[in-house]
Amino acid sequence: MSQLIISVGREFGSGGRVIAEELAKRFDIPIYDRHLITEIANKTGMSPEEIEKLNEAPNSRLISRRVRGYSNSIEDNIAEMQFDFIRKKAESGESFVVVGRCSESKLRDFEGLVSLFILGDMDAKIKRVMEVYEMNEHDAKSFIEKKDKKRKRYHNYHVHMHWGDSRLYDLSINSSRLGIDGTIDYLEKYIRARMGE
Repeated sequence: MSQLIISVGREFGSGGRVIAEELAKRFDIPIYDRHLITEIANKTGMSPEEIEKLNEAPNSRLISRRVRGYSNSIEDNIAEMQFDFIRKKAESGESFVVVGRCSESKLRDFEGLVSLFILGDMDAKIKRVMEVYEMNEHDAKSFIEKKDKKRKRYHNYHVHMHWGDSRLYDLSINSSRLGIDGTIDYLEKYIRARMGE
């Protein structure tokens, strides 16, 4: 496998972003996550803060519509710009890690794709969010539920199969079992085996 594309879907609080960042380091390839925000901001003239508010947000079905593949929804257009960005990177032959962006589906026809979904036990996710965001238990749980609901709606709007459905991914793994470091080690071995190393 000459090209490696690691797609990382994740539940909020599972450590998916940290895992993706470490995998990018271990394979010495770039990661596309928040970097996409800057790219889109540069292309649209909007600020990164404005893009961030609309990032991975489903549009309002009441006020948006599509005509011949074009949408009047800014959320749709930002999503499509991100899908185009990662597809062009893949078409160029570049190896990279991408977090979210329905990449397990949008890039599924590339032979070098390894798609992962990181989940976790709710108590472990709550503990992690409490530490990272300095929240109490109640607020952390609500924050997790809100973020995952948003991700699920976004994904299911742009992809026919459901977010988190194991059939979409090569491997789904519960990071609560091995911990973040153990999960990274396991995934590195899996990816290297897939690469034929």
